[in-house]
Amino acid sequence: MKSSPYFLCALLTLFLLTACASTIDNSIENVMVTDLVGREVAVPVEVDRVVAIGPGALRFYVYAGNLDYVVGVEQVETDNVHFKPYMLAHPDLANLPIIGLGGPSNAPDPEKLLVVDPDIIFSTYTRDTSTVDELQAKTGIPVIVLNYGGSGFGTSPIFDKNVQDSLMLIGQLSGSIDKARAAADFILQSQQDLTNRVYEIPDDEKPTVYVGGLGSKGTHGIESTQGNYPLLDVIQAQNVVDETGKSYSILIDKEKLLDWDPDYIFIDQGGYAAILEDYQQNSEFYTSLSAVQNDRVYAQLPYNYYNTNLGTAIANAYYLGKILYPLEFADIDPERKADEIYQNLVGQAVYDELTATYGGFGKLTLGEP
Repeated sequence: MKSSPYFLCALLTLFLLTACASTIDNSIENVMVTDLVGREVAVPVEVDRVVAIGPGALRFYVYAGNLDYVVGVEQVETDNVHFKPYMLAHPDLANLPIIGLGGPSNAPDPEKLLVVDPDIIFSTYTRDTSTVDELQAKTGIPVIVLNYGGSGFGTSPIFDKNVQDSLMLIGQLSGSIDKARAAADFILQSQQDLTNRVYEIPDDEKPTVYVGGLGSKGTHGIESTQGNYPLLDVIQAQNVVDETGKSYSILIDKEKLLDWDPDYIFIDQGGYAAILEDYQQNSEFYTSLSAVQNDRVYAQLPYNYYNTNLGTAIANAYYLGKILYPLEFADIDPERKADEIYQNLVGQAVYDELTATYGGFGKLTLGEP
């Protein structure tokens, strides 16, 4: 696995353990680390108090870090935990001190961060490094920026190299390198397994597919979908939306779905309620679709909430593969596979808890709540 320059630099400096003068705290021996946006940051050699802020930062940390070191969480992490396998697996995290509101529209709270006094602040998603530099200056606490890669779910950020480097950097800094490596390896092995199962299937033997009801800054109906959808890309499925040449989240004209008339339709459970409501008013539209007529409408789990729930996304990919290519995925029980994924990434099998609110994998019958 080829490492990025950023990660190699961080790894080298950590192994060298070169003491350097630091404006953060000159009484503590520090090492220089390069984070995932190329910032050189001095961090303490001894770390045992951390926080993770920003979309997906705590999730990353649960995958790779020492949980005994977490000293506070954002308010948003304690809300709607039924969407979050990492919070379901570790409910005690919700009892830690609140260090700010969190969420993509709320700035970090320096005063609350100072109260819990972390050695390191892990942060995600900054398009302007001045914001994290300012936070670091205000608090005197080193801020390490992590990176999911892509834009939102990107072209395939569950397998983006930035994910691997972020996990490994967390592991190095929190003394949990074996845990971080195991998580990173599991994600890559899942990618390889998914790809290997389908690469010999000729394109003319692959059914056409549409995924609707995808969340994007809120819930949406059947018209919300994605081009270059990574869950379909990794199993090399025929996504009808790719015809548009567009990537990432898009809203299509519903009539276009009639033109495509895909063999299979998958509906994200997050948007299912909106689709049922629309069905009540426009049932003729839905019953005109071949997938509805042939009972080939299936559910997938919501996985975009405060950034991408990587484990749920991978579990969805296995379920889509099971439905579209039953022979190649004959050995896969989707629910058991989901729990295997959660066990490896968050340390607990939480499929039943996760699906208690919206429901799990299975067929959907429009018109029946």
